Amino acid sequence: MSIALKVQGLSVSVVGKQILKGLDLEVPYGEIHAMMGPNGSGKSTLCHVLTGKSGYEVSGQAFLNGTDLFSLDVDERARLGLLQSFQYPTQVPGVRLEEFLMEATDEAGVDPDEATARIEAVAERFNMVDFLKRSLNTDLSGGEKKRSEIFQMAVLRPRMALLDEIDSGLDIDAVRQVAEEVDEMRSPDLGVLMITHYSRILRYVTPDRIHIMIDGKIVDSGGAELADELESGGYDAVRDRLGLPKAMAAEKTLKPADFFTETPFDV
Repeated sequence: MSIALKVQGLSVSVVGKQILKGLDLEVPYGEIHAMMGPNGSGKSTLCHVLTGKSGYEVSGQAFLNGTDLFSLDVDERARLGLLQSFQYPTQVPGVRLEEFLMEATDEAGVDPDEATARIEAVAERFNMVDFLKRSLNTDLSGGEKKRSEIFQMAVLRPRMALLDEIDSGLDIDAVRQVAEEVDEMRSPDLGVLMITHYSRILRYVTPDRIHIMIDGKIVDSGGAELADELESGGYDAVRDRLGLPKAMAAEKTLKPADFFTETPFDV
């Protein structure tokens, strides 16, 4: 199976503080991987660094379909097929979703007729037709914004999708809808890394692999049994099993009840 995203020995610091500490990760095409971990463990930093956000000191390697990401500018990484959905999508009043997608597909080299057909077909499939004439992310609920992000990705057809807390702040119904749309995106030509604090979204989309990140490292990887362990014992159960130090008092560590809360954590 070919690899969509490969990360080797990735270390990242910001303002002299090390966040990622020699992280290794592979996400094959056709698979959805979930990344879970306590607040401040480095999950969102991983997304930011891969997509090219400035302000970080970076060492190590990252490849998309064999191409060195760190040799490319932000726009070049996007054109290569690396896209990120955000915790808090930006509102763009006056720019209709349809207009945005036509511009984005044009930047990606898609023929306008093909882009129009693709937008219409995917909008129908994702039940987003009524959103096409509305301003991008403006006056939408949290769930509608997240659904719109997934819809945009389905139109743009990335090679690697980074879903940064796609379930953050959503109620149960919205989580289910977003999860179903993520599952709809499954493709032999797409790899997905889904970052989440909560196991609830994993009831509706089954990842091929779950990774646990603690203190800037992936400390364990496996299947649904890891989500079950977190749901029953929180991250302390993982720390105990692996012989890792207990969380510092200032670190937010999830307890079982936290997996069902509707309030997102700040990252």
